[in-house]
Amino acid sequence: MAKIKSWLAGRKKEGNFRQLTPICRTESGFINLKYHNHATPLLDFSSNDYLGLSTHPDVIAESRRYLEKYGAGAGAARLMSGDLFIFHELENKIAQLKGKEAALLFGSGFLANSGIIPALVGRHDVIFSDRLNHASIYDGCRLSGASLQRFRHNDLNHLEELLKKKRGKKNALIVVESLYSMDGDFCPLAEVAFLKEKYDCLLMVDEAHATGLFGSNGGGLIQEKKIINQVDIAMGTFGKALGSYGAYVAASRQMVDYLINRARSFIYSTALPPAIIGASLAAVAIIQKQPTLRRELWNKVQIFKKELNNGGLKNPGLSQIIPLPVGSSSKTVRLAEILRHQGIFATAVRPPTVPAGTARLRFSVTCRLSEADLIKSGKIISHYFTA
Repeated sequence: MAKIKSWLAGRKKEGNFRQLTPICRTESGFINLKYHNHATPLLDFSSNDYLGLSTHPDVIAESRRYLEKYGAGAGAARLMSGDLFIFHELENKIAQLKGKEAALLFGSGFLANSGIIPALVGRHDVIFSDRLNHASIYDGCRLSGASLQRFRHNDLNHLEELLKKKRGKKNALIVVESLYSMDGDFCPLAEVAFLKEKYDCLLMVDEAHATGLFGSNGGGLIQEKKIINQVDIAMGTFGKALGSYGAYVAASRQMVDYLINRARSFIYSTALPPAIIGASLAAVAIIQKQPTLRRELWNKVQIFKKELNNGGLKNPGLSQIIPLPVGSSSKTVRLAEILRHQGIFATAVRPPTVPAGTARLRFSVTCRLSEADLIKSGKIISHYFTA
């Protein structure tokens, strides 16, 4: 216990102690903080519900219908008696969305990444991973036992240098995110795909923050960049732009069959609840049939960025995710609290989520935020970041 007490004290001293913040969502898309002295609702800039689908009437209605028709839970892992036919229905829709032969559902993005990677590579194999990949990717890499080679973020020269030196003769896997969640920037996917083929590697792309927002029908950046055929494993989640929960991998039929037999986080997990499947099916249909939602989001992203630019914050990110660096963890926490008192909820992102000395406030633009609120918030944020 003394060790735990000392560790927690150190986190508090560094400004990196984390606490849960209970909230209550309002019908208008604002949030209220429970147990905090905030009299007015706050604008939520920390949500990944980019298209607002978590409260879309069609998503809610289909979730309710599946709940009432199929029950609250699947009752077992899918390789036992929990393999409801509705899972196959959603997997077929995801495979179609991502342009692949087949798909497989996982309980969460963390379960997907920590299960897929150890199934693909093991001892004597090698993984080439972008340094800023998500924690779940790194946990999957560690579980695999493969040699881990980290290349500098989006540095193709460094990646190729490592491929030349460390590729070896066994299996090799390159893992990247198409859109990085803490920096809001894009992977040079076409160039990575070229190196993948040049050095005979598998390529896995995490599309968690891109699915639903890019591509002609919301199929993600691998669709928009026309590299679907070069990507061996397209992973993504339902809990962000699709407004639901869970994750998937889209790949060849052979690859999916292999993962069914090798991915431990799939084999030994109870299947997703039917209500989640209904919500996800509705969300997939919406992003394919209603491209106006994507156009609305990108219009709002531009409005917010323009206001930040006008306030003196230049080059505020490349996507719907806008990180504003602060540096010090304690200063970042103080700034987050100041903004809450100004009606803006933005989470302080600190180590180990980001490298030491790069603490930041991360702003996510969603369809829930009105143009007027984005303009007003941009002025306030600019004031405190340039003061």
